[in-house]
Amino acid sequence: MMMSSWELVLRLLLSAIVGGLIGIERESTNRPAGLRTHVLVTIGSTLIMMISQYGFMYTNTGIPMGDPGRIAAQVVSGIGFLGAGTILQYGNRIKGLTTAASIWVCGGIGLAIGNGFYLGAIVTTLVVLVTLRGLGFIEKNWLSKNMRTLTLAFYERPGVIGDVGQVIGRNNILIKEISITGDGEEEFDDENTCRKVANAIFHLKLSSDYSSKKFFAEILDIPSVISAQWEDGKRRYASHFGR
Repeated sequence: MMMSSWELVLRLLLSAIVGGLIGIERESTNRPAGLRTHVLVTIGSTLIMMISQYGFMYTNTGIPMGDPGRIAAQVVSGIGFLGAGTILQYGNRIKGLTTAASIWVCGGIGLAIGNGFYLGAIVTTLVVLVTLRGLGFIEKNWLSKNMRTLTLAFYERPGVIGDVGQVIGRNNILIKEISITGDGEEEFDDENTCRKVANAIFHLKLSSDYSSKKFFAEILDIPSVISAQWEDGKRRYASHFGR
């Protein structure tokens, strides 16, 4: 039994709208997959589901000839390959998992709309939007409130990163990630000796007894360290300049 043309158009348009809402949220946070990707995934899943339901010949008893569910089932596994393309690794950090999950959910929403399960699709869309927006706010302002990024500039020498790590450990601070940047530009130190400058970025979790004054005093007392500062995006919490 075929659906009406209006029903077909309704399902495709509805899938484009709900997929677009999730895509807009991802686009607003500069994620790898944005508006167009989520719309295409959702509307494609809807179309595949409708093909599974109505694209097969039926017998006189109304039983489809073949297994229509096999086409729709491939969406669930196929979306995984698309989601994997949004996952990026930066050193020890992995980004894009949430976007990959949102693409996978959009595939499920599209299948639901294609099957005529409108209420489930709409409720799922609302839950996804609340999760991406509301829980993201909680993670940023509550769960990550003790997370800080420390940026160091220092003259290159063996063991300087180890010295910094010892200071961090003595202050009961947990190191989550370290990355070294800079192209080895040369500068003159206080003794007028030309030395190469590098930068290190430490992602840290502060302890409850953390003391900014004590911590930076110890960091800047390390030979070869030029400067140290907390940084969160464009905001600078503190800036201290050493030798």
